[in-house]
Amino acid sequence: MTDAYAVIGNPVAHSKSPQIHAAFARETGQAMVYTRLPCELGKFAATVRAFRDGGGRGLNVTVPFKHEAYALCTQRSARAEVAGAVNTLSFNNGEIVGDNTDGVGLTRDITRNLRVGLRGASVLLLGAGGASFGVLGPLLAEAPAQLIIANRTLGKAQALAARFAAQAGACNLAVSGFAELRGRQFSVVINATSAGLNDDMPPLPPPLFAPGALAYDMVYGKDTPFLQFAQTHGATVADGLGMLVEQAAESFFVWRGVRPGTAPVIAMLRAKA
Repeated sequence: MTDAYAVIGNPVAHSKSPQIHAAFARETGQAMVYTRLPCELGKFAATVRAFRDGGGRGLNVTVPFKHEAYALCTQRSARAEVAGAVNTLSFNNGEIVGDNTDGVGLTRDITRNLRVGLRGASVLLLGAGGASFGVLGPLLAEAPAQLIIANRTLGKAQALAARFAAQAGACNLAVSGFAELRGRQFSVVINATSAGLNDDMPPLPPPLFAPGALAYDMVYGKDTPFLQFAQTHGATVADGLGMLVEQAAESFFVWRGVRPGTAPVIAMLRAKA
């Protein structure tokens, strides 16, 4: 039998996940099919259960359902518990098992694909929403020297920092408003806000980028104002396509127990862009 998987979200028609997982399945010889599963707001739990009851083996979860997925799970991985959000569902022996592969996807893209070290680095994380919750734990696990969370609403940044304080270790984990960043420089700046989707960006004061800095936008497939700003101020820039593929590879490993190669898939998607 061919095992069924899908990506669930609203909207979901734009998702590249079917292309990515089809490539992974070909590479690893896995008998599986992966589709898009549109879901009406307010019907997430019912849609997931219908997919499972129809024989589905697992789902990737995208906006705006990652917190609903977390609540629906009967079991969760440690990284899902820490993130408070789930992007990978597995259906095993009647259980709905949740995991979060976003943070691993981000750190692997930065450290392996882009060859930028995070250990001892000065990192600025922009935004304190769901995307930041998903990646902050794995970022701290890379042992940066400092990690500053900047957000328009300082209270949200403080709540996020407090949630992960026990994982900070020797890292200086702190929060900041955007205006207070003036005069500071960072070796890695990660935009975890969705501003780029609307051709907007956080109000960042220059200079922000240390010499040789990496500016990373989790939004993929477009030259966002943040990336334009960073390039103008001398940073090396990268969008979130590599993160998308790497988090998908981790989900694939969770489901199938096989870790696919990611470089050919990233190259394929870049060529089609």
